[in-house]
Amino acid sequence: MTGRLIGDEVAVGDLLQESELPRHEAMRLVELASGGSCPDFYLGRLVEREVAVAFRLLAASRKRGVPLQYLEGTVQFGPVELRVDPRALIPRPETEQLWELAIEVMGGFIPRVIVDLCTGSGNLALALAHRFPQAEVYGTELSPDALALARENGRELGIKVIWLEGDLFSSLPPRLVRNVDLIVANPPYVSATEWSALPVDVREHEPEMALVAGPTGDEILTRISQEARRWLSPGGFIVCEIAEQRAAQAVSIFQPFGGIVRRDMAGRPRFTVGSVQP
Repeated sequence: MTGRLIGDEVAVGDLLQESELPRHEAMRLVELASGGSCPDFYLGRLVEREVAVAFRLLAASRKRGVPLQYLEGTVQFGPVELRVDPRALIPRPETEQLWELAIEVMGGFIPRVIVDLCTGSGNLALALAHRFPQAEVYGTELSPDALALARENGRELGIKVIWLEGDLFSSLPPRLVRNVDLIVANPPYVSATEWSALPVDVREHEPEMALVAGPTGDEILTRISQEARRWLSPGGFIVCEIAEQRAAQAVSIFQPFGGIVRRDMAGRPRFTVGSVQP
């Protein structure tokens, strides 16, 4: 099927059917191809031939497994809109809930220093810096490519975060020892054996180093727990995203912080929260 032509225009409904994509994805690609919005298309139902060509190219990429977010180029994360591309993991709704949880556990306290480990695109660091503009916010990342993306996002948003290249806490300045009020992390927590079972759009397009921690999947979380006490201030909090199938292991790993598991919007155990007693 090539789409029903009316003059130099193509019926949107025909394009959607032709693509064989889920309707909500196809509509987003029509928007991307045209620079328009859904209400416009529901009213007019027609797009120019050039838009149809651009849509078909995008739809072909999506059917090959390219993530929709990479095609669109941006993702809304809490209060900030971020550029995303294959240099870093795509921020997901669960991680946005991690941001909300971090704010919740702080209560009315305004953190002085926040550290986001494995910052990736900078989503958590930037959203937290937006929420707590008085705080000194650090984002650490082992991948120089991901860190470059985080820096770009920070510049575009005009939000100040101190970006540091390094493995977890290794690049933090020594003056932060016992002075960090909040540590957040969406670290790698997929095991090596679980990697092959992930969806193709994840395995073939998102960075493996942002997902796979090692043979068991708990390696990075264990390191974070072992090193965090040195950096957290008395009463400071640590909030991490975890694998739902290893929630019990996460509780054990973060036992020194009184770690408890919190559930996501779907009821799955996806976060651990702990603190250093004052």
